[in-house]
Amino acid sequence: MQNQPQQEPPEVNPQKSRKGLDRILHAGGYSIEGLRAGWHETAFRQEAILATFLVPLSFWLGQNWVETALLAGSVLMVMVVELLNTSVESAIDRIGPEWHDLSKRAKDMGSAAVLLSLLLCAGIWLSAVWHRFA
Repeated sequence: MQNQPQQEPPEVNPQKSRKGLDRILHAGGYSIEGLRAGWHETAFRQEAILATFLVPLSFWLGQNWVETALLAGSVLMVMVVELLNTSVESAIDRIGPEWHDLSKRAKDMGSAAVLLSLLLCAGIWLSAVWHRFA
């Protein structure tokens, strides 16, 4: 029996074959598209609008770079978790509209992750305000 060279399967995603700067530029474009898609979600849009006020405010409220980073980072983390939650919900909705216990569980856990990030953000901000003014 002869060893025949194995043929590699055709590339499904052209992004995987890109290298260097070309890959970075395309990945950046996909990220911008993700932010645009997120903007169409009410919760993400509300959080993004709030972030336009809170992130600059963190530079005033934070008394050193660590406090500033915690304040701004906690706001941005809420937005990141919201985008991840939306992506999970979108993937589940693509599978089908019928109710399934595992779909509900995944969506509920994504929602819980958003809640926990919001509570952490609120705790950081309340602590910083208390520390600054009390």
